[in-house]
Amino acid sequence: MLDIALDAGVSPETLRKIELGRVATPAFPTIAAIAEVVGLSLDAVWAEISEPERETVEPAGARAPRERLAS
Repeated sequence: MLDIALDAGVSPETLRKIELGRVATPAFPTIAAIAEVVGLSLDAVWAEISEPERETVEPAGARAPRERLAS
């Protein structure tokens, strides 16, 4: 992650916040730079974020992934 951040010209902390969703709307140049470093076209990024969210059905009593990690 450190190499990706530095190659994209963003701080590792900024990249971490983007990955965690703590930066709700990252700047376009930031996303473009990260996409270039990881080998994604902006078309691929757009396709991924513009897809309707897929609903998943979890078994009764199942915990979300973040909850499992915190346990």
